[in-house]
This record gives sequence, structure tokens and C-alpha cells, in this order.
Amino acid sequence: MDYPVVAERAGDAEGFVPAGWRLEQRHAGDLDGDGRDDLVLLLKMDDPGNRIPNEALGPPVFDTNPRMLVAAFAERPGGYRRVLADHALIPRPYSPTLDDFLSENGGVGIVDGALRIGLHLWASAGTWSTSRSGFTFRWREGCFRLVGHDHRHLHRGSGAVQETSANYLTRRAWRAEGSIEDDAMEKTWLRLPAQPLRCLEDIGDGFAFDPGVPPTDP
Repeated sequence: MDYPVVAERAGDAEGFVPAGWRLEQRHAGDLDGDGRDDLVLLLKMDDPGNRIPNEALGPPVFDTNPRMLVAAFAERPGGYRRVLADHALIPRPYSPTLDDFLSENGGVGIVDGALRIGLHLWASAGTWSTSRSGFTFRWREGCFRLVGHDHRHLHRGSGAVQETSANYLTRRAWRAEGSIEDDAMEKTWLRLPAQPLRCLEDIGDGFAFDPGVPPTDP
């Protein structure tokens, strides 16, 4: 689909909402270190044609309207300047049996000056797998760069758990495998290869992202 152009500048959050879209979430916090509150907005398309009647598993109406993630920096003497408009990281809904990708442990927010995105994958039918992925971005050299990634996968049938965590600033990561019955899983620490920090716009679909954590030795 064709996504609308988001305004380059606006006086408030609503000024960044294109026609036919709505403001779903608004978060304020200092993202560029200048002491002023910036904006992170979650926009959602509001097209009735994208709400599909569903007589199978899942809700009676399946809302396939896509989302956009927008960030804008506060300017002097007022207003905001858009620095991000992305519609890929948070995927468009594609199955009525899946929970909202931003429900449970997912979501959008600003934490300690960083942009945090959490994605949750849980299906009521079709798969035993469930997962959550967390992305941490910091504003550096003209874009929000990925500095951290966490992932947890659970097989609801067997109870097997796999977890990874990567810090792209320190180039350290760990893997752990076990079961939901384990009180704690042993972590295997790994070294990440040297590579440039990736911009949010280069990540693409958050569920398809490869964090680059190397496998443990056999």
C-alpha cells in the first residue's frame, strides 16, 4: 500500500497525523539530549474497509489497518520537527488468530532517553510458538540507531525456552536455553562482530530481524 507523507513540522502531535489516520499513542521525553521533551507517536490508519468481518477463529471483526511510528524533536521557540516516520518495524496485522503485536509485553515508549519498541507474537491457533522482541534505539549521527535487542521464544507445547540479548555498543551478547520450569537458565556470553550501528529505518519487519548473535559452540 502507499503510505501518506507525514508533515515535516507541526505545532503539536495532532499536526503529524495524516488525513484518514488517528493518533493511537503519544509519548513525551528527551530523545536528543537538549533538555526538551520530544514526541514519539504511534499512528493507525482508520479505514473501515480494512476492518474485515471474521466468522472463523479470532475476533468477529479483524482490523488490518496498519500503523506508523513517528518521532519529532522539539524546536525553539516552539513546535516540533519530524525525524522519523516508519511503517515497517511494527508489522501490519495479517491473521485474526494473532494477538495485537503491541499487547502484553509489547509496546512503544521512551525510557532513559532511548526509544523502546516491544513486539509480542502469540497465536490462539496455528502454532505453539510465542515470542517477544525488544528493540532499544538511541539518536546518534542523524538517526535512531539500534543499540540493544532482546528476544525470548517459548514453545507452549514442550515448554522449551530460548533467549538472546545483544548490546551493540559493548559488542557483547548472550544466549540461554532451557524450560519454563527452570528457575534460571545459564547464559553463554558471546562477542559480537564489529559493525556500524543500524538505523531504525533499516531494520524492516521487527519479527524478521536477525540480531546477529552467533551460535554457541557445540
